[in-house]
Amino acid sequence: MRAAIVTGGTGALGQAIVRRLLLDGALVTVPYIVDAEHDRLRAAIHQRDRARVTLERADVTDVRVMEALVESVVKCHGGLHILVSAVGGFAGGGLVDTDRETWERMLLLNLTSVFVAARAAVPAMIAGRHGRVIVIASRAVVPPAAGFIAYTAAKAGAVAFTQALAAEVKGAGVTANAVLPSTMDTPANRAAMPDADPSTWVPVDAVAEAVAYLASDAAGHVTGTLLSI
Repeated sequence: MRAAIVTGGTGALGQAIVRRLLLDGALVTVPYIVDAEHDRLRAAIHQRDRARVTLERADVTDVRVMEALVESVVKCHGGLHILVSAVGGFAGGGLVDTDRETWERMLLLNLTSVFVAARAAVPAMIAGRHGRVIVIASRAVVPPAAGFIAYTAAKAGAVAFTQALAAEVKGAGVTANAVLPSTMDTPANRAAMPDADPSTWVPVDAVAEAVAYLASDAAGHVTGTLLSI
């Protein structure tokens, strides 16, 4: 069985990704911070699949913590084959409306979390000559849009990071790709935009399906790709 780590796996999109990887037979480890996240994911997973999901309390922006998490997965499952970096956060605001705290929080959640997880995971993938790194970015930042400059810069950085990583690990049996969803149909987005029409939004299951493809053996020659949905 393939072993996967899904950061951000307790959110609406993350849950869909976890369920989809389980459908393909993966063993999935999900870091979380607070008990409510743990309980939310456990409730979203069918009872028959819960034995293949490991939840570990871990800060995905902490290098040593993520290195220890990867070491644990490799020890338990004989390797690490899939990393899905789905942690993220959103803040609106143009340049003059964005304070330093918001800027740094967007970078931490949307870019630093990607770097830390990949830095911990990729060496194990190279050692096993097999790996799939999939980063959740955003369609809204290609090209960059106005109105949420910190988020745009962070997600655009995640896109550039993914393409640079793909070039770096070329020939090592490891691929790196980014999925760029448009507005997704999540409870949080429905609450934030009550007057919008969610039927025009992207279902989280569609994004999870794209992740599953990029994680599959069939996508072994797909790398450095930005898959817009």
